[in-house]
Amino acid sequence: MDNLQAIQIYHHLFFHLSWYIGNLIKNWWWFIIPFILWKFFVKTYLYWLSEKWYKGIRSVTLEVKLPPDVLKPFKAMEQVLTGIWAPLYDPPNWKEKWIEGKGLLSISLDIVSIDTQPHFYIRLPNFLRSVVEGAVYGQFPDAELIPVDDYTKIVPPTIPNKEWDLFGADFIFIAPDFLPIRTLSKFFEEKPEAVKEEKRLDPLAGLLEAMATKTQKGEHIWIQIILTPVTDQETKFFTKAKEFIDKLIKRPGKPKSKSIPRKVYEGIVYGKQPVVEVPAETRAAMPEMELTPGEKEILKAVEEKISKPIFRATLRSIYIAKRDVYFHRAQLRIPYGFFSQFNTANLNAFKPLGKTITKVVYFMIKRRTYLRKRAMFRKYLARVNPLFPYPGGSVILNTEEVASLYHFPPKAAAPGPYVPRVKAKKREIPPEVATE
Repeated sequence: MDNLQAIQIYHHLFFHLSWYIGNLIKNWWWFIIPFILWKFFVKTYLYWLSEKWYKGIRSVTLEVKLPPDVLKPFKAMEQVLTGIWAPLYDPPNWKEKWIEGKGLLSISLDIVSIDTQPHFYIRLPNFLRSVVEGAVYGQFPDAELIPVDDYTKIVPPTIPNKEWDLFGADFIFIAPDFLPIRTLSKFFEEKPEAVKEEKRLDPLAGLLEAMATKTQKGEHIWIQIILTPVTDQETKFFTKAKEFIDKLIKRPGKPKSKSIPRKVYEGIVYGKQPVVEVPAETRAAMPEMELTPGEKEILKAVEEKISKPIFRATLRSIYIAKRDVYFHRAQLRIPYGFFSQFNTANLNAFKPLGKTITKVVYFMIKRRTYLRKRAMFRKYLARVNPLFPYPGGSVILNTEEVASLYHFPPKAAAPGPYVPRVKAKKREIPPEVATE
C-alpha cells in the first residue's frame, strides 16, 4: 500500500468520524445542559424554598431600656450571648433543608440614632422571645425589653428618593476570620479598679456621644449586627484555625514513608544513605518555645478566639438623612470611627466591603450609585447578608467579640441625655406584703 492509498484511507476514516461526532452533537447536545446548569438549579430551588420558610417566621423588635447603671457590661453581655447561642442554633436535617427550606435562624442587634436619640434594639424570631428575655434579665434584671414597631418604618421604603438619601457600607475582615479583633477586655487591665476603667474606656461611649451631639433632626445613623450561630460543620472555622496554629508552631505533618525499591533506587542513583527517622518523642517537647514574642501573642489570641461559641456576623451601617441636611462628612464617618476602635495591626481589622459600599467612581456613576443604595437599604430592611442571595460578605465573631461591639454601657460611658434608661431600679415584692 503506497502513501496515496494510506492518505485516502485516513481521509475516509476522518470524514466518517466527523460525521458521527457531528450527528451525536446535533441530536444529543441538550443532554449536557442539566450538568452545566445543575448548580444554578439547586441554588434557585433552595432559594425559593427558603423564601417560603422565612416568610412563615414571625419576628418581633424589642427596644432595650437600659438599667440605671451597669457594673460589668462587657462580661454580662458575653454571658447573654452564650446563653442564647444554643437555643438559636438549630441546623436543619436533610428533609428540613431540601423539602421544607429550613435554614439557620438569626437575630439582629442594632444600635440606632433617630433624630439625635440613640436606641438599642434586638430583632428576633417571636418564638424565641422568652429565651432572649430570660438571658437578658438574668444578667440585667433592671433593664426593660419593650416590644415596638420596626424602627425602619419611620422612613419611606423607597429610599433614596427626592426627599431622602443614604450612604452605607458593610464591613468585613482584612485577615482570616480566626484572627480576632481587639476586644473590650484589651481596653483595660485586669485589676481591682478595672470596673472604673471599663466605664471610662467603653468604646460605645464615643459612638453614643457622636450620635447624640453630632447629628440633627432629620438625620439617622443605623448600625446593624446580624448574628447566626454556627459551628465547624457550617464554616470549617475551627479546622482552619487549628491548621494555622500547627503551621505557626512549625508542628510537622505526618511524614510520607518511602517504599523499599525507592530507597534502593535513591541509594544507587544519588548515593543517598538511608535516613534514620528521629522518633517524635526525641523532638522538642515544646516547639512553641521557639516562637518570637509576636508569634506567641498571635497564637494565644487565636486559641482564645476558638475557645468560645461563634457566630457568622453581618456588620452594616447606613446614614440616612433628608436631602437638605444630607452629606455632612463628619456624620458619615461616625460608624467608621466606631469599628476602627477594634482594629489591630498584628491580628485583624475591619474594612468596608467594596462591592456594597454606596460609592461609585467610574462608568454610569449616577445610575450605579442609585442601584447600590437601593440594594443596601433593601438588605438592611430584610436583615440578610451583603451578597444575598449568594453567600459571602460576613465575618466570624465569637461571643467576646460580639459583646465588645454590642453591650449595654454603664452610666459613666453614656450619661443621662444620651440614652434613655429605666428611671428606677425594680425591687422584688417583700414576702410579708399580701399580693391578693
